[in-house]
Amino acid sequence: MNQVIESSFRDRCGFLFVSDNTIYRQVDRCWRDEFDFFIDSKLYKTLTEKGLLIPHEEVDLAGALTSDAYKILKPVQIPFISYPYEWAFSQLKDAALNTLEIQIEAMRRGMTLKDASAYNVQFLNGKPIFIDTLSFKKLKPGKPWDAYRQFCQHFFAPLTLMSKVDCRLSSLSRIYIDGVPLDLAAKLLSSVERFSFPSLVHIFMHSKAIIKYGSNPDSARKKGSMGRYGLQGLVENLKSAIERLKWQPSGTQWAEYYQATNYSDEAMNRKMGLLEVFVKAIEPRPKLALDLGANDGTYSRILGKHCNSVISADIDHAAVEKNYLRVKTDADKNIYPIVLDIGNPSPDIGWANLEREAFFKRKKFDLVVSLALIHHLAISNNVPMKKVARFFHGICSYLIIEFVPKEDSQVQMLLSTRKDIFPDYNLSIFEHEFSQYFDILKSEKVTGSYRTMFLLGRK
Repeated sequence: MNQVIESSFRDRCGFLFVSDNTIYRQVDRCWRDEFDFFIDSKLYKTLTEKGLLIPHEEVDLAGALTSDAYKILKPVQIPFISYPYEWAFSQLKDAALNTLEIQIEAMRRGMTLKDASAYNVQFLNGKPIFIDTLSFKKLKPGKPWDAYRQFCQHFFAPLTLMSKVDCRLSSLSRIYIDGVPLDLAAKLLSSVERFSFPSLVHIFMHSKAIIKYGSNPDSARKKGSMGRYGLQGLVENLKSAIERLKWQPSGTQWAEYYQATNYSDEAMNRKMGLLEVFVKAIEPRPKLALDLGANDGTYSRILGKHCNSVISADIDHAAVEKNYLRVKTDADKNIYPIVLDIGNPSPDIGWANLEREAFFKRKKFDLVVSLALIHHLAISNNVPMKKVARFFHGICSYLIIEFVPKEDSQVQMLLSTRKDIFPDYNLSIFEHEFSQYFDILKSEKVTGSYRTMFLLGRK
């Protein structure tokens, strides 16, 4: 059964749809001239060869959903769709640079990006890749970049706030799905930033122009004419400004977790060994795994040897930043770092709450790994064990989970500042509740600790 992807409704000359679990893009006849120019100019060939744009193959028009179809494209499939508010600083920065590189190459071929949404970028094989083949149109001489405001709201303003104020302000992109308002960004930045030329131009002055001309678009268009070299200079200036933005991943609760953990070397090695034994026991090989509470991805890399793709999720921006920087330099290109608060995961948002899917609706995972996490769910978040078990049952086929008892120093630390109101938090109750939803396939003590690891199969 074919199903249109709700988030693609904004493009009036094409849309995405799913057929047999595969994503396709329909190009309608109203975009025929632009699409043919995009192909004939060799822009598509150049961008895909450079790894900047998702490659596609053309398939039979018999699969079209409407009679307006001009082409049906089958793009290379992305293992997991993520959104900008789930990215670490360097992920958003690299996505911004990917968009600008594409705009620069497009201008060389007489084209331009008609939009610069951060949602047009995904991650594949350890790097950002542009996925919207219909974002390209012919460049009209003297016309300003239509996507300039969107680029600043989706990329420049969030990155500046993350770099200069607090990295957690990336969550504003979840509240403002069309990008962080520039007047809000200007208010959040200190007065010192007014003397930074990029911020002055692309945020402070830009926001004032939006306020001034927002109700008079004709006047804005007259003042907004721009020659070829002016447009090139604007894009190059944005690129240079973003390249200079930095953020140091340190100083957070979990940034140095493995240096402060209560694990001995013996227990750490035992835990790694058990994880590998457990994941190798799963048949067939898991295609998509989720490592919850992954920190810097140390255990995700063990999973990556035995799973096609691993979503490596953690609440801590610094940990995810370190994870992504490691993905960029190492050979583990099937690891996908994500910023995720398991206690408050990304919800359905956008038009009619259908435009951007909730995190746990996007895919069912073949395997979920939850190490050193259950005490945070049950004690820090007050989630009853029954609800924890039911939650995991709903998101995966197999679960590798570590039970951390009250005797463990990490749990003792949690209980040191609050009353122990958790009489049902023990190994016996854990096994009882999870047995309602899973078969216990393996369980092993982690030598050198009080902890136990389990391999569970969904009933």
